[in-house]
Amino acid sequence: MGHWRLLADLLLIGMFGGFYIVPLYALIQIRSEASHRSRVIAGNNILNALFMVAAALLAIALFQAGLTIPQLFLMTALLNAAVAVYIYTLVPEFLMRFLVWLLIHSVYRLEKEGLEHIPEEGAAVLVCNHVSIVDALIIAAACRRPIRFVMDHRIFRIPVLNFVFRTGRAIPIAPAKEDPALRDRAYEEIARALERGDLVAIFPEGRITDTGEVYPFRPGIQRIVERTPVPVVPMALRGLWGSFFSRMGGSAMTRPFRRGMFSKIALAVGVPVAPQGVTPERLQAEVLALRGDWR
Repeated sequence: MGHWRLLADLLLIGMFGGFYIVPLYALIQIRSEASHRSRVIAGNNILNALFMVAAALLAIALFQAGLTIPQLFLMTALLNAAVAVYIYTLVPEFLMRFLVWLLIHSVYRLEKEGLEHIPEEGAAVLVCNHVSIVDALIIAAACRRPIRFVMDHRIFRIPVLNFVFRTGRAIPIAPAKEDPALRDRAYEEIARALERGDLVAIFPEGRITDTGEVYPFRPGIQRIVERTPVPVVPMALRGLWGSFFSRMGGSAMTRPFRRGMFSKIALAVGVPVAPQGVTPERLQAEVLALRGDWR
């Protein structure tokens, strides 16, 4: 039986090593400038080689100090945990995106269409229908670029999810009649984000649907684009209506397994709309066309 335990240990080391290494390499390639990417990757490989040599020397020293092989594995695990905590503190978005990916892909089977319409560089506003409290997480899991989400302040404060939203630098907003100061601060932060070249995503309905249909888009999107003229990319979520996180039949998260595990959902992305052609009515029509009859 000992060899099965050894095989399982090696399998788990390789699997979780992949969870750690592959997203980091993807992050390096996405965030580095194209003109410097090869040098960044080469420098990373040199550092990897140096640390491999250092790890071998440390293992020799620990063996000479009397540690056994199981104790060496324990020491390696503790050192890796310390480095992981340091990296997550240094680049919190890395942890956030990993948690989002795990959450969404452990609950849904996500199909993606038209992601090439989202700009690889530069500012843009993404608009989407609002079906559930995890809409922002699904969009974040599907898109390679970081996105600043504008969301209702009540959803922003949901326990556990709040950590993800704060780490992702989401922008909480409230209706003018409820908290005009928070609304104005949100518009200021949206303008600053777009001026920096970020992607900003909003749900122009201003609320999560409780009928499965798309509510009229509010004029806030026009105000955003008039202040900072950038392309607007329409998107549509499909298949979330009736899920555990939707408001079908009442409040969200009250009927577990209503749709079963690994139900299929989709995110469809349309052609960007030039800022001078943006109106709430046009964007709503674009989103409805992308969504189709699959709610």
